[in-house]
Amino acid sequence: MFNEFFWGGIWFAWIFRLVFIGLIVWLIIHALSNNKTDINTFNQPETALDILKKRYAKGEITKEQFDQIKKDIQ
Repeated sequence: MFNEFFWGGIWFAWIFRLVFIGLIVWLIIHALSNNKTDINTFNQPETALDILKKRYAKGEITKEQFDQIKKDIQ
């Protein structure tokens, strides 16, 4: 009876370790992939055209104003 319990404990320990290591690997990969997107977005400054497109998308300016400002900044 003791031997059966002992071997079951060993299998549980191995499974627990594999799950724990897998979780750590997943967290590292997830953190690195999120870092790459954050770094890329912070390295590129927002251009005047980007701001203009956002204002047009929000409805702050009309199509005619968008076209005129676009001509002016290019």
